[in-house]
Amino acid sequence: MKKIKVAQIGTSKNSHGNPIWQSLLKQSDIFEVVGYAFPENEREKFPDCAKAFDGYNEMTVDEILNNPEIEAVVVETEEIHLTKYALMVANAGKHLHMEKPGGVDFADFKKLVEILKSKNLTFSTGYMYRFNPKIQEALLKVKNGELGEIYSVEAHMDCKHSAEVRQWLDNFPGGMMFFLGCHLIDLIYQIQGEPEEIIPLNCSTGYDGVTANDYGMVIFKYKNGVSFAKTCANENGGFLRRQLVICGAKGTIEIKPLEVSAEGGLYTVVNENYNTDWYKEGTVTQSEIYDRYDAMVKNFADIVRGKKENSYSYDYELNLYRLIQKACGGCN
Repeated sequence: MKKIKVAQIGTSKNSHGNPIWQSLLKQSDIFEVVGYAFPENEREKFPDCAKAFDGYNEMTVDEILNNPEIEAVVVETEEIHLTKYALMVANAGKHLHMEKPGGVDFADFKKLVEILKSKNLTFSTGYMYRFNPKIQEALLKVKNGELGEIYSVEAHMDCKHSAEVRQWLDNFPGGMMFFLGCHLIDLIYQIQGEPEEIIPLNCSTGYDGVTANDYGMVIFKYKNGVSFAKTCANENGGFLRRQLVICGAKGTIEIKPLEVSAEGGLYTVVNENYNTDWYKEGTVTQSEIYDRYDAMVKNFADIVRGKKENSYSYDYELNLYRLIQKACGGCN
């Protein structure tokens, strides 16, 4: 099958622009990378990130949008600019993959979804945990009823960032909840659907003079239980405490850590327990080593080429964004 001609708009030091670029290049049997553009003064702001693009075709945003041979565009700017450039891509009639969760304005994101939907363009978003092999297995077991009725989901995504990065979170409503908590909200929403009530509890740890909300927490109330997402940018050892716990009437799945670094990529550990005996241990398994982004990028290509339907509808992405905004304390 003919390769997809693709270009990338943007990168940044706090998100996934560089590894997405590397994944596009790696999957040269699927993609023909035409070039890239650095808007918003990114080459000067992120010189270390820009080095990975050296030797490839630098273009302007307009050159990308006006090139009829480019079918698909990846938008990887800083989060605050995402929807701005995604709207340009949608208006140009090109398939879109964009970093999560979108810019900070709900009306603009809604307009983006409406344009993509009206033009029947692929909309792929950068929620990489959707493609984690053990999370995929867990979601399938939930769907098949193997855990019984789900009454609670507990999701953590933590790390230890510098004071500079933690203060940078002040660019977003809800701070850390917007930046990384969106991944967790996506998982809870997939498993349990629309909550009856959303209670945001975002705050600042206050350490190192940081005033931004570098500690995010949100409660989702359902008819038969309570679920929560917790994300902190100031937690020592936080990366290896990232976890997803799904509790059902018939069993519990604990995925922890969500990711462990290993030679050649990452792996994930899961503990499943269907025992009624308090003291009987569950079954622990470990995934094979995988790349965090390759499956996501390939999924984008498969949807563009019509090999598969998008598992995440336009309406799903719009409502997920609405829930994220509410978890951050906004969007009625």
